[in-house]
Amino acid sequence: MLSWEDRRLIVKVAMLYYFEGWTQAEIAAKYNVSRPVISKLINSAKKEGIVEIYIKDETFHTVELEQKLIKKFGLKEVIVVSTAGFAPEMAKRQLGKTGASYIANHTNHVEKLGISWGSTLLSLVEEYPYEHKKGTHVVPIVGGMGSEDVHLHSNQLAFNLAQKMNTSCSYLYAPAMVESYELKERLIETKDIAHVLEEAKNVDMAVVGIGNPFKGATMEQIGYLTQEDLTSLRKSGAVGDISSRFYDAVGNELDHPLNQRVIGLDLKDIKAIPEVVGIVEGSYKLESIEAALQGGYLDVLITDDRTAQELVESQTYK
Repeated sequence: MLSWEDRRLIVKVAMLYYFEGWTQAEIAAKYNVSRPVISKLINSAKKEGIVEIYIKDETFHTVELEQKLIKKFGLKEVIVVSTAGFAPEMAKRQLGKTGASYIANHTNHVEKLGISWGSTLLSLVEEYPYEHKKGTHVVPIVGGMGSEDVHLHSNQLAFNLAQKMNTSCSYLYAPAMVESYELKERLIETKDIAHVLEEAKNVDMAVVGIGNPFKGATMEQIGYLTQEDLTSLRKSGAVGDISSRFYDAVGNELDHPLNQRVIGLDLKDIKAIPEVVGIVEGSYKLESIEAALQGGYLDVLITDDRTAQELVESQTYK
């Protein structure tokens, strides 16, 4: 039980520290005591309920979610975007803007930047600011030729992002997925494709999306996946894909014929990249995101607040 004199001193110290902006050293000099004594009095003010700290800002909730996810999944960074009340396209655009800002601010020393493909990454490229990043070369990490929805493909995204950065890019002249394993093997042995795949393996940073093959899958929409493929993937235990590579509920890359027909980095190669930034929105991808995190494929996660909340509350992750 604190005496009246002790409480009075604690209140005076707290007033100077929190309201007057004095440093602990200045308060210590005023009362002719050591700085640790003042530090102890300030801690006592909180412990005794004399001082209560509140953060009054709308971003507190998202920052709290970020810290919980960093701790839960061992991530380098998490950015949670508030999208409450946004239509789906606006939510994706907001996520793209946030992703663009992160990439713009973290590529000053990145010599090679890898990019995958998909609608979320399209939003990032569209929102990316025009700037000078001549020291950064953009590399597609998966094939992207095709006649449908070309604007979503890795080559187009790499080209458009390089234009925004006022820099150079490589092109992977091959589809993301070909008809057979034999064709894939022949193609990846050609000089140009082998060179770009080697470049992709050695990027300093990569930006990827995460897909759920059974809900709103872009790969199905643009004709890469048939109903038979989806049935086969479901039977094999697929829960998500990164760069057209499918993985199971614990993040292991599937030993599946579709994965053997992909021209691009496999998940082992992606995991070896020093920094992988995953941009994904939509709680319908919850299982896909969790499995990707369990597989250790992401270092940075950028997502919406609803999905973040569900990731925090989920009991699936061990």
